Amino acid sequence: MTGKKYRFIINPIAGQGAGAQIAPDVHLMAREGLLDYEVISTERPGHAIELAHAAAMDNIDFVIAVGGDGTANEVLNGLMQAWVEGHKNSSMGIIGIGRGNDFAYGIGIQPGLVTGFQIIHKNRISAMDVGLVKGGNYPTGRFFGNGVGIGFDAVVGFEAAKLTRLHGFMNYVVAALRTIFLYFHAPLVRIEYDDNVIIQPSLLISIMNGRRMGGGFMMAPEALVDDGLLDLCMARQMSRLSILLMIPKFMKGTQGAQAKIKTGRAGKVHVFAVEGVLPAHADGETICTAGRELTIDVIRGPINVLRG
Repeated sequence: MTGKKYRFIINPIAGQGAGAQIAPDVHLMAREGLLDYEVISTERPGHAIELAHAAAMDNIDFVIAVGGDGTANEVLNGLMQAWVEGHKNSSMGIIGIGRGNDFAYGIGIQPGLVTGFQIIHKNRISAMDVGLVKGGNYPTGRFFGNGVGIGFDAVVGFEAAKLTRLHGFMNYVVAALRTIFLYFHAPLVRIEYDDNVIIQPSLLISIMNGRRMGGGFMMAPEALVDDGLLDLCMARQMSRLSILLMIPKFMKGTQGAQAKIKTGRAGKVHVFAVEGVLPAHADGETICTAGRELTIDVIRGPINVLRG
């Protein structure tokens, strides 16, 4: 660790305020680990993007997101903005203390402060692919590390954000049950991925770099973050009862065997709403609530991450 510089970016409201509570412990464990470090807390949405970008411009060796998927996504976007500008020396780490921690899960990191510091000290670094979604509120693009959800799972995320009294995976389970009654008319979409074209009413389209969404739904159980490909899971229109019966299969990652589900892999995906609109998120961050067209690409191994 000698000579390496660390900058911890803490989201104080992550995990229902857990970020603010553990800030003193981050200082303590960093000092005990003899790290050359700084700790900075975010003050507003989007602040972690600015802080991570500044860290990369300062040639900080390791920029550590302390929070949930949203914090990790912002740190990734700051580092990728610097990468585009030619500053490519900073590696990313995650200490997962959020609701879902799906981004962290995709790179083998279990939640918790102690686990996070163990991974920092292991210093196992490898390249990670990064996705870029364009459309909706981000016509020039937003980067993502875990995945893009279009349709049902995006609405689940929107509903989960409203359930402030529930924590962890149960938050998303309840949100999924609520969404069955809110979002069950699938838009007619045209999905292009590499040389394939599908036109169908699609209730759900997940485009994954990682494996999991919603803290426990295995959208792409065989996905790898370093294979240069995005894993797709596409669900056709189905009844409310069928959606309910499908939820346990998504929890186990066995949905791919079902007739209403199609899976695939691609380096580029284009989704267009022929009829209806597309609610979408990337790493839990809203891309649009009523978009019409999205393009998703993968960039192979642009940054290094601390892996579990």
